[in-house]
Amino acid sequence: MASDNLLLQIGDAPEIEAYLSERIYEFNSKATGYFDGESFSATQRDASEVIQAGIYGYTWGGCCYITYLWVEEAQRGKGIGAALLAAAEEHARKRDCKVMLLATHSFQAPAFYERLGYTQQAALNNHPVGHASLYFAKSLQ
Repeated sequence: MASDNLLLQIGDAPEIEAYLSERIYEFNSKATGYFDGESFSATQRDASEVIQAGIYGYTWGGCCYITYLWVEEAQRGKGIGAALLAAAEEHARKRDCKVMLLATHSFQAPAFYERLGYTQQAALNNHPVGHASLYFAKSLQ
């Protein structure tokens, strides 16, 4: 039976995540002809080098996807998130990306992204239950 060797692990497994990510990238690249994937990140740190804000994402196939954007609560409203996003957009343009993509929850920052020119493309209701995952895009052309 196929499930005889199945082992479910609970908790973080960065080595498994990296392995699966590489296999999926290989498959997707062969299927699309795009072999230009590249991750990027940027942070803002305080004088003690503690991260106050950061962004992480990747470019691939003419698209830039923001995986994470976070600003420490005390630093919000000071333009740091917008600056990080602008830096990612500039990086994406240099990589010849045509579109920015990201997801946020209904309780996170949809109005922030809308103010910066992102438009909602889709919503997945009850993710988590009682809220929604919202998917945004912005043309770089």
